[in-house]
This record gives sequence, structure tokens and C-alpha cells, in this order.
Amino acid sequence: MPLPANRTSWPPPGTEKDYRRISTWDAWYGGDPERLARTYGAVTGWSNRPSQYAGGIVGTIARWFWGRPTPPGEPRANLHLPIASDIAATSAALLFSDPPTFTVRPKTGPQTQTRLEALLERNHAPALLLEAAEVAAALSGVYLRVSWDTLRYDYPLLSAVHADAALPEFAWGRLVAVTFWRAWDTDSTGVVLRHLEHHQPGLVTHALYRGTTTNIGNRVPLQDHPSTASLNATIPTGIPQLTAVYVPNVRPNRCDRVSPLGCSDYAGIEPLMDALDEIYTSWMRDIRIGKGRIIVPDTFLQDLGPGKGAYFDPDREIYSGLNILPQVDGGSSLTVSQFAIRVQEHADSAQAYTQQIVSAAGYSPQTFGLGGEAAITATEVAAREKKSLLTRSKKLRYWQSALVDIVTALLAVDRQIFGTNIQPAAPTVEFPAAVHPDAGHVATTADLLHRAEAASTDTLVRMVHPDWDEATVAAEVERIHSQTTGSLPDLETMFTQPQPRELSAGG
Repeated sequence: MPLPANRTSWPPPGTEKDYRRISTWDAWYGGDPERLARTYGAVTGWSNRPSQYAGGIVGTIARWFWGRPTPPGEPRANLHLPIASDIAATSAALLFSDPPTFTVRPKTGPQTQTRLEALLERNHAPALLLEAAEVAAALSGVYLRVSWDTLRYDYPLLSAVHADAALPEFAWGRLVAVTFWRAWDTDSTGVVLRHLEHHQPGLVTHALYRGTTTNIGNRVPLQDHPSTASLNATIPTGIPQLTAVYVPNVRPNRCDRVSPLGCSDYAGIEPLMDALDEIYTSWMRDIRIGKGRIIVPDTFLQDLGPGKGAYFDPDREIYSGLNILPQVDGGSSLTVSQFAIRVQEHADSAQAYTQQIVSAAGYSPQTFGLGGEAAITATEVAAREKKSLLTRSKKLRYWQSALVDIVTALLAVDRQIFGTNIQPAAPTVEFPAAVHPDAGHVATTADLLHRAEAASTDTLVRMVHPDWDEATVAAEVERIHSQTTGSLPDLETMFTQPQPRELSAGG
């Protein structure tokens, strides 16, 4: 969409459902109990609501654990288990715990590769990718953006923009333009300033609007806010590429099959996460009401004086004599109340729901430390975590094409805006293995191949050191050959040279 006209509704018509879904996923990702209660419509102080008796989606959500209101006079005691944020963090770790490598073609010159490595390092690319991947798993996708600030930095900037701060434009399923936005509340009157940043091939446009939470309002000068005062309204990029890319988490979007947007890891498992929170809340309630209580007669209470009430101290060891009539059955006047705490039942239920949630999100329970002992070898790890590795492989296909496009744009902006002497080119992106083979297992395999004369020294070196480049491998092979040649005896010399005659004992 182009920049909106004055006094139009916000968010723009047609995007409400997408923003509502992302907002719900964000509530689970954030894990704030109060926000979850607001998201599902719970109202403190009401015993029931008409929506709880309604049909359809409204009634279903209102009857969820987080949609139930808190009874009057009771504090909200709902407990939230942050399984959603754990899923997002695990997804990011599977993708980018070891950062990918970017290599440009040799014909572009070594200065291009050197400059690319410097740009990635100065933009803290490994940490940025971890952040972007975690947000993408939670909110269904993420945007990567190239920008620049020549007053503060001498290199282009790479940043991640969350899915709920962008208005994308797609053609044939591909991103052709996007508008990023951010908002500031100026005062208590509800006035909102919004900065819109529109990216299209060859041009970036900035605009500032003064409106309300539901209306874009009127366009005002960029100088009205310190964060936009130094920006120009239109900035030609000088390159044909779009200076932003969209990375979907996974496709298709199960909430809207025709949408080009991605799908969150939480899609469809919200009821399971809601039930898991109810289990833990029930467990905590058992602990809370299971505390031992002593019911005593009024005569056991110590009077604090007129109008100050009375109390009973259960930790007191010595009491003065009390004139109490004995009970008819000879029992004590003290009544001890002690409820059972159903630990095993709650633990089993929580583990079952957690495994189902993790599996429905696309991961193996072993990835989250569930389901038995740790594996010993890399082969066992790959077998036990096959589902997680398949999900990783699926997500990396979206990341690979997006990273190629954004790094190409990063190099092009670096040459065009900052005048560096490089040749922008599409890089080759290589992702490290998710499961690293055990060193002892690899060494045993290499030894067996060597003894069977089934692999060359070059092949064996590459097997043991898969991360080495060509020059390092060649140098290691040469060292091995030289050491092996020097350690073996010269058989031809040994059999052709006359050998010293041994003297007999009597000689």
C-alpha cells in the first residue's frame, strides 16, 4: 500500500484479522497473565458474562481458562507456564545457534568478501539472526531491512522488523513493497504520532502522522518528532533491489490458506497451552489449600484488647493453663485440616500436555529435554530429534533465499551510498549441521577406512575436519605424507646394501 491518506482508519481496512491473530500470538509469547486475560476477555469481579453462553468462536474463547472471569473478592491466581516463549527460543537456537557463512564469487575480488565479513560483523549478524528467528517463530514471520545513517555510521545498517509493525504488499506471492511503522503516545488525550517508512524498489519514503489509536490522522512535518527530524521525505536508493525482505516462519498459513504471510508455531495449539496453564494453576491451588490449618475454639484465641480482635499462634511451645471442658468422646478440641496434594496426577498431566504441545508445534520432545535419557552419539541424536531437524530444514529454505536477497541489497547500498570499491553479488549461504558428529566416532570410521585402503588421505582429512577450506586441507595432507614418508624405512636400500656380518662367539 502507498502512504495512507489523511483521516483514514488504522490499521488499514483488510488487515484487522492479521493484526488480531499476531496480537494473540504475541500475548502467548510475552507471557503476561494480565495481557492473556485481556486478550481472551476475562473481567475481574464478574461471576459470569453473556459471552460465556454464546455459540461460535466468541463463546468458545470466553469459556477458555484465560477467558474465565475472576470471582468477586478473590485475587487472580492464574499461573502461566512460558512454553510459548520456550518454543520460539528453541526454534531460533535450532536455526542459528551456529551462524551461517556467506561467500561471494571469487571473480568479484577479495575486497568484496572482506567487506561483506566486516559489514556482518559490525551489524552483529549472528545475534540479529537469533533475534529475528525467535520473533518469526512467535509472530509468523519477520522482516529484514537495510537502512543507513551517514551522519553516525560509515556503513549500511541491517535490522529486524517485527511482523506487527509492517504493512506488506505482495505480487505473485513475493514481497514488492512494504511500509514499516512505529508509534508514540504524546499525552493523556489519546494523540498518537506514527512514523511510516515505505520501501519500494529504488525509493524509500518517510512520513509522520498525528492521529489517534484508531485513525491515522493528518500528515505533519517530519520535524515534529526528534526521531524523524533528520530524515528526508523521499530518499532514492540508487539500486534496483528492494531494501527489505520478508521471512515467513512456515507456510502455508493455516489460519488463511490464500495469505502469503507465514504461520506461527503457536497456530492451532493455543487451546493446549491454555489447558496446560490450567493444570499448573490447579497444581498450585492444591499446594495453596493443602497447607495445614488448625481450627480452634474461641477460648483458644488470645484477646488483643477491645476492638483489636484475637489470634492463635500455632508455633507457640508453652501455653498457660486453659480452663476447657473435655469433649465427650475424649478427643482434642483442636481440629487439624490437611488436604492431599495431588503431585503425581498433576505432573503426569502436565508432561502429557507439554509433549503434545511441542509435537504439534513441529518439534521432538527430546529437544525440550522430555522423553528419556540423553543420546550418546550423533546418530542417536539425529534419530531421536528427527522431527525437530525436519522442521529446521523446512524453515531454513525460507531463510536461505531471504538472506541471499538482503545481503545482496546490503552490498549494493554499501557501494551506492558509501562509495566502497566492491562488486555487489549474490552470496552463497551455507548453514552448519544441526547435529555435530562425535569426534571419537568419526576417528574410528576414518581409521577403519584407512586400514581398508578405501579412502585417500585427502578424503579422510575432509571427513575429520569438514569446516576446513581447500588450502588448509591440502597443507594437512602434505604434512601427513611427509611425516609418513620420513617414518618408514627405505626398503630398497635395506636389501641392496651389504649388511655387517655378525661375529660368532668364538670369532
